[in-house]
Amino acid sequence: MKSIPVYHIEAFSKEPNKGNPAGVVFHADHLTEKEMQEIALRVGFNETAFALQSEVADFRIRYFTPGHETNLCGHATMATVCGLQTKGLLGEKREFTIETKAGILPIKITTGSENEILITMKHASPQFEEFKGSRKDLANSIGLEETDLHEDLPIVYGSTGAWTLLVPIQGLHAFNKMEPDIKQFPGILKEMPTSSVHPFCLETYDVNADMHARHFSSPYSGTLEDPVTGTASGVMGAFFARYIQNDNFNELNLIVEQGHEIGKDGRVLVHISKNTDTYDVEITGTAVYVKRFEVTIEGE
Repeated sequence: MKSIPVYHIEAFSKEPNKGNPAGVVFHADHLTEKEMQEIALRVGFNETAFALQSEVADFRIRYFTPGHETNLCGHATMATVCGLQTKGLLGEKREFTIETKAGILPIKITTGSENEILITMKHASPQFEEFKGSRKDLANSIGLEETDLHEDLPIVYGSTGAWTLLVPIQGLHAFNKMEPDIKQFPGILKEMPTSSVHPFCLETYDVNADMHARHFSSPYSGTLEDPVTGTASGVMGAFFARYIQNDNFNELNLIVEQGHEIGKDGRVLVHISKNTDTYDVEITGTAVYVKRFEVTIEGE
């Protein structure tokens, strides 16, 4: 048996147990993929991140839901970087790179106005694919009527490292009604049956925020809802740039709020800038250490 130390770190919040929890395992090079998956299952958070050595970047990070590995996870990246700094593993570095299955991505650490750590993460270039399924069935799968869906904005799959279905909603009132039946997702999302579902609207609780969202997991991930979602917030910002702002900008700074409906109110700052025929997408957020615990797995 192996006893593995895991660090519980909350992303996109300054308060413990208010943001999006991630498990972080440092010095994970000795673990097999099977062991990482078992650890993620036992930890039970939406994602557990494993920090490893890299030959092409400063660090390598692998991300596992309780059900499978994923290419990139924004909140688990924030948590890992917070942990690396807290443990002194970054030294004096404030800018560095991480190797992920979504590519090599730059990270920057700055200090906010209240001396909190701000972590900025660049995403992969945004991609969009058309959703061709039934709008009615999609709405029903998250507990809504088709009339709750936005009439003018398109429903599209989007990715800046991890695919999600972006579902524009008419207004904030619909979000408390949402009751997802995630087992229905693969049959409705025929183009990308393993995709998550990310409903959002332009009405917000916070007058300073630009977009409100919830994030419902793929049924293959072993989780139901992600409280505050980094990668989805990034591609949601790219959606805003392309379909709402209609490319009429040079730079956009957006605030995404998420988690209100499940008591996990968090914020993600999204920066979008034009880059020839695509966008550069960055997200910025905070993270806070909660506690260290151990999980026991069978060694190989």
